[in-house]
Amino acid sequence: MSKLKIGNVTLENQVILAPMAGVTDLPFRLLCRRQGAGLVCMEMISAKAIFYHNKNTESLLEIHSSEQPVSLQLFGSEPNILAEMAKRIEERPFSVLDFNMGCPVPKVVNNGEGSALMKNPALAEEIITALVKAVKKPVTVKIRKGFDKENAVEMAKIAEGCGAAAIAVHGRTREQYYSGQADWDIIARVKQAVKIPVIGNGDVNGPHAAKAMLEQTGCDGVMIGRAAQGNPWIFRDIVSYLEEGILPKPPDKEEKKSLILEHAKLQLEYKGEYTAVREMRKHLAWYTAGLPHSARFRQLINSMETMEELLAGVQTIFA
Repeated sequence: MSKLKIGNVTLENQVILAPMAGVTDLPFRLLCRRQGAGLVCMEMISAKAIFYHNKNTESLLEIHSSEQPVSLQLFGSEPNILAEMAKRIEERPFSVLDFNMGCPVPKVVNNGEGSALMKNPALAEEIITALVKAVKKPVTVKIRKGFDKENAVEMAKIAEGCGAAAIAVHGRTREQYYSGQADWDIIARVKQAVKIPVIGNGDVNGPHAAKAMLEQTGCDGVMIGRAAQGNPWIFRDIVSYLEEGILPKPPDKEEKKSLILEHAKLQLEYKGEYTAVREMRKHLAWYTAGLPHSARFRQLINSMETMEELLAGVQTIFA
């Protein structure tokens, strides 16, 4: 399997954990890195929130040495603030600075941020140029197929012209959100249009899809988002399949239980009991989907208040 080079950063493989708000926090990134992700991406961070010293943002910026290499993703729409905040945080131990032009959430889009920038090539160019000038670390850009119509090739060429080191392309427009089928053809056309690495994103739900995307689009790496929820093993599986053509056995009950308990322990360590229990609820629903009695277990999850209750519940569902 090819190694992926982003600027001066060489990844050990081409399989990447996508940034997901409320999901790719430090505990989850650590688990995905241990399972073989070549790069893990942090939750997107508001440049304005750093500027105004928002107290919740500091925990989002936390990085552990054993998860490196890490991509830190900023979002915003004001070139000067983005560049200043990129400079302010550059000494932190992330390897790659990513700029978000893909988030479809209304409160982000309505501020002219995230995927709204797909409609504003001139502003996007100004921002990417400012970020590349502001920091020595490689700057990457995450885009979509377009906002309501396709313009990913145009935006990719702009990003490359501004000095971006790589581009990740999600094969859906903002209007699609995460529905319908991702268009891998747009990823192929972006790859043909630029010389910098292109990372494909959208509908990579396992080893066969990862291989198919690489072959069909010629992209340099694959980015895994929702398919990693409740399934950090997906990185192990894809890396094994791409490197050796071998599909590992799915995790058995003991392996699943062990990883869930490790996840809970990490949440407790980094976030304290109150937040850890509430953060683990969604992860437990994902981890246990399809297990016997999982529907009833998911109902119980939402009433759990303590880590003791949560751990007891995990033991019960895997008994």
